[in-house]
Amino acid sequence: MTLNTTDIRTLIGYTDWANQRVLDQAMQLSPDQLLAPAPVPMHSLLGTLAHVLVAEVIWRRRWEGEWPVVVDDIEGYQSIDVLVERWQNETAALHAFVANLTDQDLQRTVHYRNSKGTPFQQVLWQLMIHVVNHGTQHRSEAAMLLTNAGHSPGELDMILYLREQQG
Repeated sequence: MTLNTTDIRTLIGYTDWANQRVLDQAMQLSPDQLLAPAPVPMHSLLGTLAHVLVAEVIWRRRWEGEWPVVVDDIEGYQSIDVLVERWQNETAALHAFVANLTDQDLQRTVHYRNSKGTPFQQVLWQLMIHVVNHGTQHRSEAAMLLTNAGHSPGELDMILYLREQQG
């Protein structure tokens, strides 16, 4: 299996669409609701959203060859407004990166290190799929928390995004 730039751009577009649906609802909550302890790995809705954003930043920078990757600590995201602003910046940076990709670029091997310094290598398109899938997992957790707070983001299925794109 391999993916081309059209596939990747579609998946990144879907990710943006789904992220925005979640963020739109999160912006309706109070700071206390956003930071309330929750039974999710990042301990709160805001922590979960910050984790998704920070992961996207880290991976894009790895794809661009940056090492070490320096990002804001997740604990620094104590405001939805700050999170949304930084997410908008990251979305623009990711789109700029993706816009310049060729099908051949997607086949290149990315050499990187994890946060512990352990070296790894993987094909770029596989890493990009990982980021999309990672976001899906944590958006699901965020959607559950939002729904429980009375602010469901609605259905986040990719088919709905694709239908919207078709008109």
